[in-house]
Amino acid sequence: MADTRPIDARGWRFEVEDTDAAPDAWLPIAGIDTWNYNPSENEETTETVAFDSDGQYEQDVMQRGASLSLEGKYRINKTTKTRDPGQAYIDNDWAERLGFESRNKIRYRHETQTVWRVWEATVSPGEQGGGNNDKTSWSATFTRCGAATAMSVAP
Repeated sequence: MADTRPIDARGWRFEVEDTDAAPDAWLPIAGIDTWNYNPSENEETTETVAFDSDGQYEQDVMQRGASLSLEGKYRINKTTKTRDPGQAYIDNDWAERLGFESRNKIRYRHETQTVWRVWEATVSPGEQGGGNNDKTSWSATFTRCGAATAMSVAP
């Protein structure tokens, strides 16, 4: 349509909740240059075909799921040499947890949106690496646990 325009992929914002800090302490995740949202990750269906389906396939969705993968560059503060707080929290705190403690919250939105999508999720840290003339890579994949919720963007 003539009255719509595509949005820039770089306009998406991703933040992780720091559960060790005060409530609602969110850390932006810096260095992202690629992201992928899969709304059907871990989806389960069951076939419902019966004689009265007249030879047509039928199914019901029995479980919904989703995942979010972030990739980019390993970031540090150029003055203090400390890690980006969002990346560091994911790698050094969240990724080490097991069992019921392995869940944390992540939220995301496009800069044009006034509402965050919030997930309780688990994280799988990705590989890090690089070649002679590369910057060090960083990545993580988040798997949603339960239904997503919404949170208004603070003014």
